[in-house]
Amino acid sequence: MSASIDKDLIRQLLDGTISDEDVQRLQRMPNKDADRFWTYLEVLQERVPWDDKILMRLNDHLYIVRDKSGNRIVKCDCGHEFGDYRINWKLKSLVRVRKTLDEFKQVYFPEPACPEPGWQEIREFFCPNCVAQLAVEVVPPGYPVVFEMLPDLDRFYREFLGKPLEDESPNWFEDRSQELLEEWGQKVK
Repeated sequence: MSASIDKDLIRQLLDGTISDEDVQRLQRMPNKDADRFWTYLEVLQERVPWDDKILMRLNDHLYIVRDKSGNRIVKCDCGHEFGDYRINWKLKSLVRVRKTLDEFKQVYFPEPACPEPGWQEIREFFCPNCVAQLAVEVVPPGYPVVFEMLPDLDRFYREFLGKPLEDESPNWFEDRSQELLEEWGQKVK
C-alpha cells in the first residue's frame, strides 16, 4: 500500500467492503497521507445527486455543505435541506417517539434491554423527504432535543487541514437553535 490512499480504497471503507488486510495496513500506517480528507470529500461528493460543496459529513445521510448562495447548511444525501447548520437539524425533521414497553420491544431485544417506560423515551429522527432514519435518542421524557454536533468548521479547516475557508468568521461557530424555538414561540402566541 502506498503512502497515499486511492479513491477506490476510500469507497471500500464507505461501503464496508474493505478487506481485513487493507484495514490493518491502514491502521498501521505511521502517518496519514495529507490529502486523505480531500480524497474522502471527493468520494462523498461523487455519491450525492447535487453539486453543493460538502464541507463535512455528519452521519450516513447528512452533510454540512456550502450551498449556491454561500450559506452553510445541513443537507441530506437525497437533497433535502434542513437549513443553517448552526440550528439543530433535528428540529426540522420528522420525529417518532416511542414511550411504551410494547413500542420499545419493537426495536429492543431481549426485553430486559428495553428502556424503562415512564423514565425514558426513544426518539427517532427521519428525513422529511426520503424518510431515511437519521438519528435516535434515548432520553427522559421532556428532555431537550440533543444537538449532537456543532463543529467549528473554520478552526478545523484552518488549524487541522491548513486550508482556511474563504468565508471564515467567528459568527459561524454559534448555536442558533434558540432563535428557531423563539420564532416558533411567537407563532403560538
